[in-house]
Amino acid sequence: MPHWDLSRTYRSTSGTVRWDRLGDQGGEPVVLLHGTPFSSYIWRGVARSLAPGHTVYVWDMPGYGASEKSPDQDISLAAQGRVFTELLDHWGLSGPLVVAHDSGGAVALGAHLLHGVPYRRLALVDAVSLAPWGSPFFSLVGEHAEVFDRLPPALHGALVREYVNSASSPGLHPSTLEALVAPWVAGGGQSSFYRQITARLDDQRYTESMQDKYATIGVPVVVCWGEDDSWIPVDRGRELASRIPGARLRTFPGAGHLIQEDAPAELTAALITFLHESEV
Repeated sequence: MPHWDLSRTYRSTSGTVRWDRLGDQGGEPVVLLHGTPFSSYIWRGVARSLAPGHTVYVWDMPGYGASEKSPDQDISLAAQGRVFTELLDHWGLSGPLVVAHDSGGAVALGAHLLHGVPYRRLALVDAVSLAPWGSPFFSLVGEHAEVFDRLPPALHGALVREYVNSASSPGLHPSTLEALVAPWVAGGGQSSFYRQITARLDDQRYTESMQDKYATIGVPVVVCWGEDDSWIPVDRGRELASRIPGARLRTFPGAGHLIQEDAPAELTAALITFLHESEV
């Protein structure tokens, strides 16, 4: 399993956040946001590819990965947007390049549209952005989280593995799957898993409140989408790109929701091209 360790901490309004910084400390800053139910681990390859010439910031949202998970913390998308705004201030970043996946897309959009956080460029990757979103499985588990939380650990682990693996079109490498599942199967992770799904069910209003504001986005945007995404169909990517002035759509054949795993070279190339384009 590739080594991935976030060595720094920040005490946010929603608990302790683990984060790290890679690459050229004098390079242009790039911030990578993960989604649900993942962690910054999904960006490990992209982060290392961008590191030469960039200062790359990665972080696990509160309630995810190596960051704090506690029963009483606010892990709503609105709270994550506030935490992201806090982190950018903590890092001293103004107008960074931002790349956001899944619900991290909603967090990045919220920080920009609701909190006025400036970006230089924004890449949205299979982003949670247009309601309704969430698979039938996601809705079923969220509506009956207390029941699922009582599953024996072995059954819970099997369920989470199957769910996470379904984000990939060809299926994840076993070591990658275990790395993504690990935070949800040990040390209180089972309850944390169902809490975060329940929180997301209540977050539909968050994206609904922003949808009419997508037309006001004035920074360059690229929308990247896996053509075989079974979690959020590619038609949502097309619609999102059509709502943002000047946004371009890049689709990836054979890739599911986790393009980072299904088409890592193609996604990285597309992001590098977008991030390095000169302003017109």
